[in-house]
Amino acid sequence: MSTHAKRERLLLADLLETAGPDAPTLCEGWTTRDLAAHVVVRERRPDAAGGILIKQLASRLDRVMAEFTDKPYEELIQLIRTGPPRFSPFSLKQVDELSNIVEFYVHTEDVRRAQPDWSPRELDPVFQDALWARLERTARLMGRGVPTGLVLRRPDGQTAVARRGTPVVTVTGAPSELVLFAYGRQSAAEVELEGDEDAIAKLHESKQLGI
Repeated sequence: MSTHAKRERLLLADLLETAGPDAPTLCEGWTTRDLAAHVVVRERRPDAAGGILIKQLASRLDRVMAEFTDKPYEELIQLIRTGPPRFSPFSLKQVDELSNIVEFYVHTEDVRRAQPDWSPRELDPVFQDALWARLERTARLMGRGVPTGLVLRRPDGQTAVARRGTPVVTVTGAPSELVLFAYGRQSAAEVELEGDEDAIAKLHESKQLGI
């Protein structure tokens, strides 16, 4: 049976191919070509991908990203479809599912929701639960820099605390929408925010949510 990560990988490749290299995405300043290059570099150039999180490696990441952005767009899409090389940890099914289920879901929505005619996808409950499990484990990391207390809540009442503190903003939505919110796609996530109005305004203004 295909994993969720593999399914989202193939869907992302299809969407990138259909959109073409110059379509907008939810990633500020990135076209679909830039997004495709990012996905490939992350999987195939670990020597540079560390620059996503480590400032000292950012200049190397920029250079490698520029190299891959210049590659033929069709080649980038094929590299996404075929996945990482065998020597990569991402080639292991368990690692792929653990590391890429959120990565590919978010980037798939980055392409879909940047289009004017997008509509929410119907996601099966098993996939929603898998996204929630990942969000529960990373919520504190996602919310570490926000200026208010932050609680993420599913419609069934399950919660994950992203940041302790007061005043508290509670964000309610399906796990898939909460993932997008937590990863900095607040404007595109279909969620409801409850709490002090000033706190909600500060949360909207904050650039610290997500990584």
